[in-house]
Amino acid sequence: MFSYISPEARVPKDHPLRPIRIMVDNALVDLAPLFKGMYSRTGRPSTPPEQLLRALLLQILYSIRRLVEQLEYNLLFRWFVALSMDNKIWDHSIFSKNRDRLIAYDVATEFFITIRRQAEKAGLLSNEHFTVDGTLIEAWASMKSFCPKDDED
Repeated sequence: MFSYISPEARVPKDHPLRPIRIMVDNALVDLAPLFKGMYSRTGRPSTPPEQLLRALLLQILYSIRRLVEQLEYNLLFRWFVALSMDNKIWDHSIFSKNRDRLIAYDVATEFFITIRRQAEKAGLLSNEHFTVDGTLIEAWASMKSFCPKDDED
Protein backbone atom coordinates (compact mmCIF):
# COMPACT_ATOMS: atom_id res chain seq x y z
CA MET A 1 0.00 0.00 0.00
CA PHE A 2 1.33 3.41 -0.92
CA SER A 3 0.07 6.59 0.63
CA TYR A 4 0.96 10.24 0.13
CA ILE A 5 -0.42 11.04 3.57
CA SER A 6 1.77 10.27 6.59
CA PRO A 7 0.41 8.85 9.86
CA GLU A 8 1.31 12.24 11.40
CA ALA A 9 -1.08 13.98 9.00
CA ARG A 10 -3.87 11.45 9.63
CA VAL A 11 -3.99 11.97 13.42
CA PRO A 12 -6.30 14.89 14.31
CA LYS A 13 -4.51 17.92 15.75
CA ASP A 14 -6.67 17.82 18.90
CA HIS A 15 -6.35 14.07 19.58
CA PRO A 16 -5.56 13.38 23.27
CA LEU A 17 -2.58 11.19 22.34
CA ARG A 18 -0.74 14.15 20.78
CA PRO A 19 0.35 15.80 24.07
CA ILE A 20 1.10 12.37 25.56
CA ARG A 21 3.29 11.51 22.58
CA ILE A 22 5.25 14.75 23.11
CA MET A 23 5.85 13.69 26.72
CA VAL A 24 6.92 10.23 25.54
CA ASP A 25 9.29 11.75 22.96
CA ASN A 26 10.84 13.94 25.68
CA ALA A 27 11.17 11.00 28.08
CA LEU A 28 12.84 8.87 25.42
CA VAL A 29 15.34 11.64 24.67
CA ASP A 30 16.18 11.82 28.38
CA LEU A 31 16.63 8.04 28.52
CA ALA A 32 18.62 7.74 25.26
CA PRO A 33 21.95 6.99 27.02
CA LEU A 34 20.30 4.08 28.83
CA PHE A 35 18.92 2.68 25.57
CA LYS A 36 22.37 2.72 23.94
CA GLY A 37 23.58 0.07 26.37
CA MET A 38 20.56 -2.13 25.71
CA TYR A 39 21.29 -2.76 22.04
CA SER A 40 23.36 -5.85 21.28
CA ARG A 41 26.34 -5.46 19.01
CA THR A 42 25.95 -9.06 17.79
CA GLY A 43 23.12 -11.15 16.40
CA ARG A 44 20.03 -9.98 14.62
CA PRO A 45 18.73 -6.43 15.11
CA SER A 46 16.91 -5.85 18.39
CA THR A 47 13.33 -4.71 18.60
CA PRO A 48 13.73 -1.10 19.70
CA PRO A 49 12.93 -0.84 23.44
CA GLU A 50 11.68 2.69 22.73
CA GLN A 51 8.90 1.26 20.56
CA LEU A 52 8.10 -1.47 23.08
CA LEU A 53 7.70 1.15 25.82
CA ARG A 54 5.44 3.25 23.59
CA ALA A 55 3.33 0.17 22.87
CA LEU A 56 3.14 -0.75 26.57
CA LEU A 57 1.93 2.76 27.36
CA LEU A 58 -0.83 2.33 24.76
CA GLN A 59 -1.76 -0.95 26.39
CA ILE A 60 -2.08 0.83 29.75
CA LEU A 61 -4.05 3.75 28.32
CA TYR A 62 -6.45 1.70 26.24
CA SER A 63 -6.53 -1.62 28.14
CA ILE A 64 -6.02 -3.43 24.85
CA ARG A 65 -6.00 -7.19 24.95
CA ARG A 66 -4.76 -7.54 21.45
CA LEU A 67 -2.28 -4.71 21.19
CA VAL A 68 -0.25 -6.43 18.51
CA GLU A 69 -3.38 -6.93 16.38
CA GLN A 70 -4.22 -3.23 16.75
CA LEU A 71 -0.70 -2.26 15.69
CA GLU A 72 -1.18 -4.20 12.47
CA TYR A 73 -3.97 -1.98 11.15
CA ASN A 74 -4.58 0.93 13.51
CA LEU A 75 -2.85 4.01 12.07
CA LEU A 76 -3.21 5.93 15.33
CA PHE A 77 -1.32 3.25 17.24
CA ARG A 78 1.35 2.93 14.51
CA TRP A 79 1.88 6.68 14.65
CA PHE A 80 2.14 6.69 18.46
CA VAL A 81 4.62 3.81 18.55
CA ALA A 82 6.64 5.44 15.72
CA LEU A 83 6.10 2.65 13.20
CA SER A 84 5.84 3.45 9.52
CA MET A 85 3.22 1.87 7.29
CA ASP A 86 5.87 -0.54 6.01
CA ASN A 87 7.21 -1.72 9.39
CA LYS A 88 6.46 -5.34 10.15
CA ILE A 89 4.61 -5.76 13.44
CA TRP A 90 6.27 -7.90 16.06
CA ASP A 91 4.94 -11.22 17.23
CA HIS A 92 3.19 -11.04 20.61
CA SER A 93 6.05 -13.05 22.16
CA ILE A 94 8.43 -10.12 21.62
CA PHE A 95 7.16 -8.52 24.84
CA SER A 96 8.03 -11.59 26.94
CA LYS A 97 11.37 -12.02 25.17
CA ASN A 98 12.33 -8.40 25.86
CA ARG A 99 10.89 -8.11 29.37
CA ASP A 100 14.19 -9.17 30.98
CA ARG A 101 16.09 -6.56 28.98
CA LEU A 102 13.70 -3.81 30.04
CA ILE A 103 13.88 -4.96 33.67
CA ALA A 104 17.68 -5.37 33.69
CA TYR A 105 18.17 -1.75 32.69
CA ASP A 106 15.22 -0.56 34.81
CA VAL A 107 14.23 1.50 31.79
CA ALA A 108 10.47 0.88 32.05
CA THR A 109 10.41 2.30 35.58
CA GLU A 110 12.41 5.36 34.52
CA PHE A 111 10.20 5.81 31.45
CA PHE A 112 6.93 5.80 33.41
CA ILE A 113 8.35 8.00 36.20
CA THR A 114 9.46 10.53 33.58
CA ILE A 115 6.04 10.49 31.88
CA ARG A 116 4.28 10.90 35.24
CA ARG A 117 6.46 13.90 36.16
CA GLN A 118 5.64 15.58 32.86
CA ALA A 119 1.91 14.85 33.26
CA GLU A 120 1.98 16.29 36.80
CA LYS A 121 3.82 19.38 35.60
CA ALA A 122 1.26 19.83 32.80
CA GLY A 123 -1.64 19.50 35.27
CA LEU A 124 -3.01 16.37 33.62
CA LEU A 125 -3.37 14.23 36.77
CA SER A 126 -6.37 14.21 39.08
CA ASN A 127 -7.45 12.42 42.26
CA GLU A 128 -11.13 12.95 41.46
CA HIS A 129 -11.84 9.56 39.92
CA PHE A 130 -10.50 6.05 39.59
CA THR A 131 -10.84 3.77 36.57
CA VAL A 132 -10.71 -0.02 36.60
CA ASP A 133 -10.69 -2.50 33.74
CA GLY A 134 -13.78 -4.55 34.60
CA THR A 135 -12.64 -7.50 32.48
CA LEU A 136 -9.87 -8.18 34.99
CA ILE A 137 -12.28 -8.12 37.92
CA GLU A 138 -14.58 -10.53 36.10
CA ALA A 139 -11.66 -12.86 35.36
CA TRP A 140 -10.42 -12.80 38.96
CA ALA A 141 -13.89 -13.46 40.40
CA SER A 142 -14.14 -17.08 39.37
CA MET A 143 -16.13 -19.63 41.34
CA LYS A 144 -12.84 -21.14 42.60
CA SER A 145 -11.87 -17.84 44.22
CA PHE A 146 -14.85 -17.72 46.56
CA CYS A 147 -14.08 -18.64 50.17
CA PRO A 148 -16.65 -19.20 52.92
CA LYS A 149 -16.70 -16.52 55.64
CA ASP A 150 -17.77 -18.98 58.31
CA ASP A 151 -18.49 -22.68 58.77
CA GLU A 152 -22.11 -22.43 57.66
CA ASP A 153 -23.23 -23.39 54.13
